Amino acid sequence: MPLPDLDQSVVPSDARAGFVALIGAPNAGKSTLINQVVGTKVSIVTHKVQTTRTIVRGIAMHGKSQLVFVDTPGIFEPKRRLDRAMVSTAWSGARDADVIALLIDARKGLTEESEAILQKLEGIKTPKVLILNKTDVANREKLLKLAQKANEMIRFDETFMVSAVNGDGIDTILDYFSKQVPEGPWLYPEDQPSDLPLRILASEITREKLFERLHQELPYISTVETERWETRKDGSARIEQTIYVERDSQKSIVLGKRGATIKQISQSARQEIAEIIETPVHLFLFVKVRENWADDPERYREMGLEFHK
Repeated sequence: MPLPDLDQSVVPSDARAGFVALIGAPNAGKSTLINQVVGTKVSIVTHKVQTTRTIVRGIAMHGKSQLVFVDTPGIFEPKRRLDRAMVSTAWSGARDADVIALLIDARKGLTEESEAILQKLEGIKTPKVLILNKTDVANREKLLKLAQKANEMIRFDETFMVSAVNGDGIDTILDYFSKQVPEGPWLYPEDQPSDLPLRILASEITREKLFERLHQELPYISTVETERWETRKDGSARIEQTIYVERDSQKSIVLGKRGATIKQISQSARQEIAEIIETPVHLFLFVKVRENWADDPERYREMGLEFHK
């Protein structure tokens, strides 16, 4: 949402601003790309699929244009209620954008999931571009064949080849998007990298560390909530978070032997949160069992997802 306290006197008269929706199959690299274009961490990145659950907006300034990149959950064939909510949110974010950017993992090529997205995109009139990601690990002949095949299925306005990991091709897509968004005042302060509240960003960072440490043992259904955030007199932040799992056996996995696992997760999360908010952090993690939380409408509202009955 636009911020009402934005000082428009600092905005150029010929400014531009708009939304670019990043869509694609799980693990196409959307979160890595949005962090790259914004220049800081705004979306969590893990090897575990479907970790982006809600819409995350990363804000990039390029010339006089403010580009609001919308990182949507990966689009896949939904099986559970949470899956359906995530996919619905992804398509909603695409339809509301000024430009849709379909991101495809160049190594995997056109998977069934990617082809299904292409078919559905055909009925959306919003301008569309194709971004082939991970070009640093795919040969050029394969890239050209992939670009040709995707453009035969649906006509894209432009096709780009990038490496979200090392930044190759990023300036080119920023140049393009900065000219495509409509003329108008900026929507957010110039130095704001995301519209995500710090409490939620801190929760997402801890969830990322949780998955990095336990991606084999722990279902992605677990979640993290920031219960308390206190700014202390010395300027440091005291943060209390709760990791919610669905069974006692999962709680034991998160805690680890003599609390070793949760200690490692806490240390990694604390360091990254401190780097982002640029102040010392005292992080306290708790683990609780909340059965069937994925069927609780309140949890969906907190994540910005629609609860599908």
